[in-house]
Amino acid sequence: MSEVADAWAREDLTDIDRKGLLRSLEPLASPQGPVIRIGGQSLINFSSNDYLGLAADPRVVRAFVVGLERWGVGAGASRLVVGDTDAHRRLEARLAAFEGTEAVLLLNGGYPGNLGLVPALVGRGDLVVSDALNHASLIDGCRLARAEVAIVAHADPDAFARALTGTGFRRKLVVTDAVFSMDGDQAPLAPLAEVCARHGAALLVDEAHATGVLGARGSGLCEATGVRPDVRMGTLGKALGGFGAYAAASRAVVELFVNRARSVVFSTTLPPALCEALVAAVDLLEHDAELRPRLWRNIHRFVGGLRRALRASAFLRERGVLVKAIRPPTVAEGTSRLRFALSAGHTEAQIDHALHALEEARAHGLVTA
Repeated sequence: MSEVADAWAREDLTDIDRKGLLRSLEPLASPQGPVIRIGGQSLINFSSNDYLGLAADPRVVRAFVVGLERWGVGAGASRLVVGDTDAHRRLEARLAAFEGTEAVLLLNGGYPGNLGLVPALVGRGDLVVSDALNHASLIDGCRLARAEVAIVAHADPDAFARALTGTGFRRKLVVTDAVFSMDGDQAPLAPLAEVCARHGAALLVDEAHATGVLGARGSGLCEATGVRPDVRMGTLGKALGGFGAYAAASRAVVELFVNRARSVVFSTTLPPALCEALVAAVDLLEHDAELRPRLWRNIHRFVGGLRRALRASAFLRERGVLVKAIRPPTVAEGTSRLRFALSAGHTEAQIDHALHALEEARAHGLVTA
């Protein structure tokens, strides 16, 4: 066996380690939840995107088991071959009703989703205008599209408008996160929609961190702001507790994605049993009256007790609180941070325990403003 790539890897890993950026995997010994076990230690989990605590909810698990008994484990192929099932169609119809849109297409995740959606809409001779803090999946989707890409100042509608004034382009597309995952701020969707309308541009919004959390029914920031973009990319792997993603759009746009989105055409699709579980998760999101209010009570309780930025991951872990440090290249150099992700599954006692641990960190000089 050739050792060329191994030598490359060792060289690069040494460089990454020297910069203090070497990461490693930590396997869980428990299901996802507000308390997890890692390496024999029980930790209150503030690092998960399982915002509503549905990943191990018994009602969702039961639907998954029933789906496994009917459909088996895998889909076997892409949707265009023999991977399309009644379960996929049922979930898409449920999500279309949830989103209030003509059609929905299931995707294998937010990252592969955006890699397929952007190049399906635009290509050479087109313009994509992208927020400077967009998720890596949108950034890479823009690169794959081979269109001209203008990266503009974060959440600045005027900057988007200036970029869209360029001429000679066949099509223009604006892409933005709804809620930006590292800072938690929101895109100015209403002004962006107005800018797009003025310049004849399409708007694609990645609702990954807003799906299930924002809006009167929980369908995201677009619902909360009354904005109807051309494409909404929602996630199934965060608040809904499963895996995958979806594109909500007109029937024609969805049909285009079916034919042109390479991450759809060339990938084995989601397991049908998972689709059955996710139908149950969407039902719970819409009909369990306590899920989202409990999440927001937890958020308000935590924010009310948190007065400083935190940089004490190891200290907190010693006290049974898991909060992963987010470091470059996920965020820009010099902006490493701790990211707390609250779940409806957390108890008040667990939140208070985390706040107490943070106060200890401050007393030890490990917290900076």
